[in-house]
Amino acid sequence: MCKPGDKLILVTRADLPAGDQAVQAAHALTEFLVEHPEVAREWHDASNTLAFLSVPDEDALERLRERAFDHDIRASIFREPDLGDSLTAVALEPSGSKLVRSLPLALAG
Repeated sequence: MCKPGDKLILVTRADLPAGDQAVQAAHALTEFLVEHPEVAREWHDASNTLAFLSVPDEDALERLRERAFDHDIRASIFREPDLGDSLTAVALEPSGSKLVRSLPLALAG
């Protein structure tokens, strides 16, 4: 159950240009809304707050996706066709916050 202040988490790759990071995160968000409409509705109604974080590269993003799967945290991924179908972003339900506590904000540097 989502509470006020719970964040839907968008994680992208810091090795992508800033504009690409933003667009890839938006793609992952869209995938999450389509794949998990019940969670998306609950989050939207309770909070509608986003966290935009980053990992260094595709390998780190893949490890995060695997950890989410291992912990039964709902997640959606986006692979960019224009970048060789590489994994570029992941969206996690709010309960995934425990997996991303140490990640920096995206575009903060």
